[in-house]
Amino acid sequence: MTTLAISFDDVAAAQRRLAGIVHRTPVMTSRTADAKTGAQLFFKPENLQRIGAFKLRGAYNAIAQFTPEQRRRGVVTFSSGNHGQAIALAAQLLGVKSTVVMPHDAAAMKRAATQGYGAEVLGYDRYAEDPEQVLQRVVEQTGATPVPPFDHPHVMAGQGTAALELIEQSGGLDLLVTPVGGGGLLSGCATALSGAAPLAKAIGVEPEAGNDGQQSLERGEIVRIETPKTIADAAQSRNLGRHVFPVLQHLGTRIVTATDPQLIDAMKFFGSRMKLVLEPTGCLGAAAAFSGALGDIRGLRVGIVLSGGNVDLARYASLVGG
Repeated sequence: MTTLAISFDDVAAAQRRLAGIVHRTPVMTSRTADAKTGAQLFFKPENLQRIGAFKLRGAYNAIAQFTPEQRRRGVVTFSSGNHGQAIALAAQLLGVKSTVVMPHDAAAMKRAATQGYGAEVLGYDRYAEDPEQVLQRVVEQTGATPVPPFDHPHVMAGQGTAALELIEQSGGLDLLVTPVGGGGLLSGCATALSGAAPLAKAIGVEPEAGNDGQQSLERGEIVRIETPKTIADAAQSRNLGRHVFPVLQHLGTRIVTATDPQLIDAMKFFGSRMKLVLEPTGCLGAAAAFSGALGDIRGLRVGIVLSGGNVDLARYASLVGG
């Protein structure tokens, strides 16, 4: 039997490690959202987390477990922004040098925040270069330890703490829904469910233009695609991670999709009705719930992770103002 990269005990240990470091973000409800879906929806707004997204959970959990030699050499990662900010802040809190490989077209606010936390930012063309190859060059030059944005057991376990909190705060769930890029959040949350709410199911939501995860689970092998063109820039991953995929398979996790117009509609809903500013990727789970992509959820208690809110205000205005 294949040994999975993480267990429920790893997620529970991460929760203890993160105590006092990450915010215990609230859970929010909306009668309007419940009426739209026929379900009881419990939103976990990780846009209110430090750095504006859930990513600090995994980043801090990973760097906190570095050896003294690893801390001396520093940390390096690649990211479109949220994970980069998280690595930069976690490294700053732990006294570790950080380098972030970031696409040239990343949101200006994400780049500025990453640099503001003390990271060195190296640019690359996301449509012409493989970020993992750029990262590897940095590793060879500096000896820094790579902490990828999703395919790392400590990152996966840290992300799963969002689900543990949500289960504790909501009083129990039938279904938990998260966005999917590389699958770190979904695999961590599904693992958390396996111990804290074993009867509940986990569903991931990808942008329709980048459904490599959905294809992978259907085919039984990791499917790699070209960088998808979608407004959900934090979910433009090309494939699920090799640590992530077996976890999703083993736990029977399902992945569905949402379109860019559906993401915009969800952004408008949260901005107007719940006063939450969310980036497109952060709305993937809610968009699927509102569109019916999750299937018949009437009468169910559904937790939805709103993964982040790091979006340039001008871009936000252009998306929701149309």
